Amino acid sequence: MATFGNLTDRLADTFKNLRGKGKLSEADVDGTVREIRRALLEADVALEVVKQFTGRVRERALGHEVSAALNPAQQVVQIVNDELVTILGGEARRIQFAKNPPTVIMLAGLQGAGKTTLAGKLSKWLAADGHTPLLVAADLQRPNAVTQLQVVAEQAGVAVFAPEPGNGKGDPVKVSKQAMKFAKDKQHDVVIIDTAGRLGVDAELMKQAANIRKAVDPDEVLFVIDAMIGQDAVTTARAFQEGVDFTGVVLSKLDGDARGGAALSVASITGRPIMFASTGEGLDDFEPFHPDRMASRILDLGDILTLIETAQKTFDEEESRKVAEKFATDTFTLDDFLQQMQQLKNMGSIKGMLGMLPGAKGMREQLDNFDESEITRTEAIIQSMTKQERTTPKLLNGSRRVRIARGSGTTVTEVNALVNRFEQAAKMMKTVAKGGVPQIPGMGPIPGGHGGKSSKKNQKKKGSKSGNPAKRAAEDAARAQGAVAPSAPSGSGFGLGGAKAPAGGPSPEELESLQKFLGR
Repeated sequence: MATFGNLTDRLADTFKNLRGKGKLSEADVDGTVREIRRALLEADVALEVVKQFTGRVRERALGHEVSAALNPAQQVVQIVNDELVTILGGEARRIQFAKNPPTVIMLAGLQGAGKTTLAGKLSKWLAADGHTPLLVAADLQRPNAVTQLQVVAEQAGVAVFAPEPGNGKGDPVKVSKQAMKFAKDKQHDVVIIDTAGRLGVDAELMKQAANIRKAVDPDEVLFVIDAMIGQDAVTTARAFQEGVDFTGVVLSKLDGDARGGAALSVASITGRPIMFASTGEGLDDFEPFHPDRMASRILDLGDILTLIETAQKTFDEEESRKVAEKFATDTFTLDDFLQQMQQLKNMGSIKGMLGMLPGAKGMREQLDNFDESEITRTEAIIQSMTKQERTTPKLLNGSRRVRIARGSGTTVTEVNALVNRFEQAAKMMKTVAKGGVPQIPGMGPIPGGHGGKSSKKNQKKKGSKSGNPAKRAAEDAARAQGAVAPSAPSGSGFGLGGAKAPAGGPSPEELESLQKFLGR
C-alpha cells in the first residue's frame, strides 16, 4: 500500500539493526524507539499519538517478555505490531444494522474527501452482501454533486433518491426526511445519505450536518477523511466530533503517496473506530478495515487473509475444480489459462495483491515497475490464436507465431515467452495436482519434494542442448561441477518483459507461480 511505503521502509531498516543480537541492552531499546519515533513523525502521525505509542513500546521492550525471549528482535517487532493494532482501533467493527429497517448511514466530511464516490463503493459492497441500499442526494450545494451521485449509483447498480437538482437549490434536511419515507415504501433496507462538504471546517457546515442527523436519527454516522491530509486530519476529526459527532471513520485515498499519518492518528485521537478503507478509484477498491491486518502491512508482514478473501469472492469454485482436474489430466489449454488470468484480473490490481505478501518491501522496485497492461497484451496474444492453436500449442511453428504477433500488436519474442510460461505453469501445476512439490524456476530443488526428481537417470539427460559445440562443451563442464543451474526464460509473470527481481525478493518466475496458484 503506497500510503505506508516510506513508513514500512523506515521501520524495516530499524528492526534490521536488532537482528543477530542475543540480548538487547537499554541503549539498544532506546535507539530503536528513537528511530520508530522519527519514522512516525515523518509519516505525519500526531505528536501526542507518537509519544503514547513509543512510551508503551519502550516500557514493554525493557520488560520481562523481551529479556526472557529467545529472539529479542522478533519480540520487539511483535510489541510494535501489538501497539500498532491498538492505536488503529484494536478490533474491527462492522455496521450496526437497525432491528427495524431501513438502517440509516450518514456520510460526513470535508469537500474533496471522496464522500460521493465512497457512497457508491459502500452501496455496491452492501448490495453484494444481499442488501438493497438507497443513495440519497443531500449534497445540494457542490456543483453537479447530485449528477455525480446519480452516475455513481448507476455504476454501482443501486437506486438513488434525488428529488432536487442541487447546485445551491433545495433543502437537504427536507430531502433526507423524504428519503426515509421513500425507502420504506420501496422496501430499501439501507439508506446512505451523501451530505455536503466544505473546503474547510466552518459553523454552517456543522449546523447543516447536525440538522440532518437530528432529522433522520442515523444508525451510523461515518466520517470520511482523506488519508493524504496529514496532520490536519486530527484538527478536522476533532472539529467534526464536537460539531456533529460520528460513530466510525472511513479512510479514503489510502492508495495515494501520502505519509499515512491520518490512519495512525484518527482512531487514537477520537476514540472512534476506522471501519472502512477506500484503496483506489474503482468502485470495487473498497474494503472493511482490520487493524491487525493493517498493522501487518505496515510492518511488511503481509496480509494473506485479505488476499484469500478477495480470491474467494472472485474465483468460481466449480470452475476452479474443473481447472484442477485439467491440470491433473494434462488437458489444461491456453483457453483455460486465459480464463484463469481474467479471473485474476477481476480481483483488482495485481500490484496491490502482491503488495499483501510478506516481505513485499523486498520487491518494492519490481512492483513499482510492474505493468498491469501486460495482462491485456497477453490476452491479445491468446485471442489472436485459432481455437486449435490454443488447444494444441505444439502447432505454433514460426510462421504461426509471426501471424499471432502481428494480429496482437506484439512481437514474436513476446509470443515465444508467453508459450514458454504457459508450458512451465502447466507442468508445475500438474505436479501440484498429483500431490507433488514443484521445483519453481529460480528457487532450486525443494528438499524432500516429489516434483523436482533429481535421480541419476534424470541427471544424465541434463546435458546442454546448445547447437554451438563450444558453448555446449562449456555448459556441460560447468553443469558437471554444479556451477550452473538450468536457465529459465526471462520475462515477467505473464511471459512479457519485466524487471529483474532484487536480491532476496521473489523472481519473476516466482511471481508467476503465485499468480497460477491464485488461479487454481
